[in-house]
Parts: sequence; C-alpha cells; structure tokens
Amino acid sequence: MSGKTWGGRFTGGTDERVEAFTESISFDQRLYRHDILASQAHARMLAQVGLLTSEEANKIVAAMQEIGQEIEAGKFTFSTKLEDIHTHIEQSLIQRLGDLGRKLHTGRSRNDQVVTDVKLWLRDELDHLTATLSVLQRTLLGAAERNRDLILPGYTHMQRAQPVLAAHYFLAYIEKFERDRGRLADCRKRLNVLSLGAAALAGTSLPIDREAVRKELGFESVARNSLDVSSDRDFLLEYVFDLSMIALHLSGWAEEWILWSTTEFSFLELPDAFCTGSSIMPHKKNPDVLELIRGKTAGVVGALAQLMVLVKGLPLAYNRDLQEDKTALFRAHDAVLACLELAAPLIEGTRFRREAIQARLEDGFLDATTLMEKLIQSGMPMRSAHEAVGKLVQKCEHKRCRLADLPAADYETLQAGLSKEVYSVLGVANALKAFRSYGSTAPPEVEKQLARWRGQLTNVS
Repeated sequence: MSGKTWGGRFTGGTDERVEAFTESISFDQRLYRHDILASQAHARMLAQVGLLTSEEANKIVAAMQEIGQEIEAGKFTFSTKLEDIHTHIEQSLIQRLGDLGRKLHTGRSRNDQVVTDVKLWLRDELDHLTATLSVLQRTLLGAAERNRDLILPGYTHMQRAQPVLAAHYFLAYIEKFERDRGRLADCRKRLNVLSLGAAALAGTSLPIDREAVRKELGFESVARNSLDVSSDRDFLLEYVFDLSMIALHLSGWAEEWILWSTTEFSFLELPDAFCTGSSIMPHKKNPDVLELIRGKTAGVVGALAQLMVLVKGLPLAYNRDLQEDKTALFRAHDAVLACLELAAPLIEGTRFRREAIQARLEDGFLDATTLMEKLIQSGMPMRSAHEAVGKLVQKCEHKRCRLADLPAADYETLQAGLSKEVYSVLGVANALKAFRSYGSTAPPEVEKQLARWRGQLTNVS
C-alpha cells in the first residue's frame, strides 16, 4: 500500500518527515464506517447516471463491505504513507478491483468527501449524546423524587440565601440539560445537509445526481453552494460549542458536590466506587471523578477556542489547516460523553446526609427575605421593609439567635399587630411554605414540575 491519490504531478517521493507531519490516519480512522457508507451511496449514484455499470457498482459496494469488516476485525493495515482514512480505503479498493477501484472517486474530491464523512459521524454521535443526556435527566428526576421532602439552603455568592427543596435543585439541572438537548437538536438541523458532489470547490462537469445520494444517506437537503462546502465548518464549531455548554453545566454541578462532600458542608456521602484515596493519608476519600469532570471541561472549552482560531481568516475554499478540526472535535466529544456516562451512576449512588443538613438548616437567616415580603404585604414599602429586616438580622447576630427567636415586641415596633403574622413565615419550613410564584420552590409548584418532567422524560430516548 504505497499509492498516493495525487502523485501524477510529482517527480519524486514525499519526504518521510512530511508524511509523518501531514498524516491524519492516527485520528480520522474512526470515520471509516461513514466513509464506506458515503462511498457506497456515491457508487450507486454513479451507476444510476451511467458513469458506472450496475455490475461495477455492485462490485464496489461489496468490496467496500469487505474492507469495513476487515477494519472491524482489526485485520486492516494502516500506514502514515497513505495520509488519511479516505486514501486507505480507496487504495484497498484498488488492490481488490484494479482499475474499477480507480473509478470510485469520479465526481467527488476529498474536500467534499471528508465533510460528508464528518457530518455522518457527527449525526450518529449527536443522537447518541442526546440519548445519554436523557438518561442523565431521568437520573436527576429520580433523585428529585427520592428527596422531595428534603430542604436545602440555597446560595448566592456562596452565602446562604433562601431555602429550596432538594427536588427543586435537581429540577434546575434537568432544565439546563434540556436546553443542551435543544441546542443539539438545532445543530442537527444545520449539519444535516449533504456536502458530497460539491467536489473540490466548483462542482463537476460530470452528470452526477446529488439528490439521489441525499435520499440514500438520509440528509434533509443538499448544500447549495459548492464553494461554501469545502470550507464550511460552522456545524462542527456549533457542535463543540454545544459540548462546551454541557461541560460547563457538568462542571458547575461537580464543583457544588465537591464542596458539599467536604467535612465543612457534610451534605453528601459520595459512593466509594466513584472516589479514590490518598497514597499517604489513610483517612482520605477524594472526589476524583467530580474533580476530573471539572478538569476535563477545560479541554472541551479549549477545543472550541482551537476551532475558532483555526478557521479565523481562512480564505475560500479548502485549506489543509482544516485537517486539524477533527482532533479538537474528537477530543471534546469523547470527554463530554465520558463525563455524562459517569455522572448518572454517581448521582444514583450518592446520598444526602439529612441529619447534618437539618442540624444547621436554621443557620444563615434563610427566612429573612420571606419576612421582608411579609412586611411588604402588610403595606410597608419594599425598601423600608428591606432595611427593617436588615436591622433585625443585625440584632440577631449580636444576640446569636434566629429571627424566630426575637420577642414579639421587636416586631411590634415595626408595625402594630405585626407580631401576630410574622411568626407564620419565620423558620425555614414556614418560609418554604410561603413561596407561591410559578417556577418557585413552593412545594405545590415543585410537584407540578416533577409531574411534568415525569411525563416528558418517560417517552424520550
């Protein structure tokens, strides 16, 4: 296997250092199934328009099937001398069929071929990733329902703010990952456009039928501008942006659970199977999986930055720079998929330390905002109510007590008769019951959202 697809114009061989420098087979061989699929569709189309006979097309399709089986079985030899997966498969076809194998590339270029292969691969992987997100959402819903009665302190600026139901917390992440699923669905629409047939950049003078290939490969439409095709990586950047958003959501969740599993918080008991120990400190239980999910996010975001810089300022149409797109794509995709596949069982195996949470739940004045809103309902202007509660909090800090521990006289000084009403919203449990707005952590609202997601995720694959 020493043939080149472009050797006729050259009088000498390629420097071995150049072959090593320019090869992509080390990473693009994962496209082999999709390269074969697209080539088989292309061969059938060539027969339909008379550029191959039906017998020739059938021989090519069958040989392609054999090549795919050899690669699957690990019996196929890869070499940097043949640059990429497309050349490997084509040269193997020529070895099997001779001149007939040399006819396959009629009416196409590696430029439109590689974009088509990547789109086919990406379409399959996007669907798999979307399904994996659905599994994570269902796992989060299960955790929400198991902990529907648990109250947690909610935070802003990492300071205790207001009480929230644990179910409300898990529902928040279901919403985030639903937006991620929506972005992937949008991305799929834009990538599901056939590139094959644009050839190098200007199209071809041969009577090819791109619509026939579109139908066979299941694309929604055919790319309208051949010059745009070979340089277009918008779909790829969009996908890696979507991956970056998923990774950022996972990283934020991981950061919270790393903190919550510390002795200082003591909110969570992580499963042993998803933690490791220390080589020197025998008591340690380290949240390594969560830390690596957080850490791998850097690589995913870095891949997006790499791709954006890669295409910056590239002139039309194809430039060899674009070979480097796949390393960033595969790295980001593999990292996010691995993180998602670990996140679901980790959540499933984690339990809340309810006693520890309850022991400190009344700390931090989680009912202060609800008290302020009670004053507003009694007719006090919002800013006045805000100041008044702030002063009461200051008094509690001095006395080292809770707002519910203040005597009625302190509330009567704000407004006559107020003490008869305020205690109904003081204390975390009462404060939580006071919520009522749509989308809030009010128990009835949370129950509605749980029921909604239960129905929505039941039939999602």
